[in-house]
Amino acid sequence: MKNLITLLSLTLLVAFSCENKPDAKYLELADAEKQLDTNLTLYKTVWDKIINDRQIDLINETNFDSNITAISLPENIVGIDAFKEYYNNYLTGFPEAEFTIIDAFGQGDKIVKHWHFKGTHNGDFFGIPASGRSLDIAGTTLVKMKDGKIAQEQDFMDKLDFYQQLGLLPTE
Repeated sequence: MKNLITLLSLTLLVAFSCENKPDAKYLELADAEKQLDTNLTLYKTVWDKIINDRQIDLINETNFDSNITAISLPENIVGIDAFKEYYNNYLTGFPEAEFTIIDAFGQGDKIVKHWHFKGTHNGDFFGIPASGRSLDIAGTTLVKMKDGKIAQEQDFMDKLDFYQQLGLLPTE
């Protein structure tokens, strides 16, 4: 009986002395998931306001890394001012553009955005005078975040279709 009481006491002691602490890997994954959710929310909100609400000044050091880079040809666009100037061409060229993020998802500090851009070319667009032609195009952007800010973007779309819709290349 004494052995049974001792065994029971030890069992209870062990059971009550163990804490159910989440392990470090679980906490790290939870933090990473929370950061990804924060990054996705910031990213979608910022681009919605830049294009749809014409808030180009949101391209700033609060939302973008100071060395923001748009991977582009013939050369990359680097820095807040150059990035802002580049995207301002879309706002002046398509003053009533509609921009929709169809889907955005990510892993770690990387985001993939599937988007749709629709508008009428009623203003100067990278030196191309207004044509009055409609543009309706979808694409994908690969994004890198750094310290909760947008650090790099690379857009992919059907550029032949883009140029044809603007009348810059023949459709046949």
